[in-house]
Amino acid sequence: MPSRLPNKPDALAPEQVLDGAVENETMLFHRCRTTPSAARCFVAKTLTRWGQTERLDDIRLCTSELVTNAVVHGTPAGGRIFVRVELHATVLRIEVHDGGDGTPTRRKAGSTADDGRGLLLVSAFADHWGVEERQGPGKCVWAAFHHRTVPTC
Repeated sequence: MPSRLPNKPDALAPEQVLDGAVENETMLFHRCRTTPSAARCFVAKTLTRWGQTERLDDIRLCTSELVTNAVVHGTPAGGRIFVRVELHATVLRIEVHDGGDGTPTRRKAGSTADDGRGLLLVSAFADHWGVEERQGPGKCVWAAFHHRTVPTC
């Protein structure tokens, strides 16, 4: 697993830059407390359909954490959360878009705190993660996972 600098996302190295997606799927969710669960199911069904279940537990966990952050911190009441799953030749990328301001950072949660560990988990389970600006309000927070090369026929 690549090393991480505290409180900073990491980017894919230049040799890992994403090529055109082999597959992609998107879904728009209303901001509500069941959104993380619905997003996990959407991602799991998509990856199962694509035959990409090698790291499904890690990907589901990271999806849940990113979407939870979008629900709690990133999306205004009545807003929506956009989730994209992209399969590239050697990298699978999960993106969570929200309309909120600010940039998420890893933080140190107290030992008895009920929250504050989401990006710590993402940085532990994903191979890479980051935050990108987007046109219009909000941001895109993403996690990337290396996988075996998609077989060609």
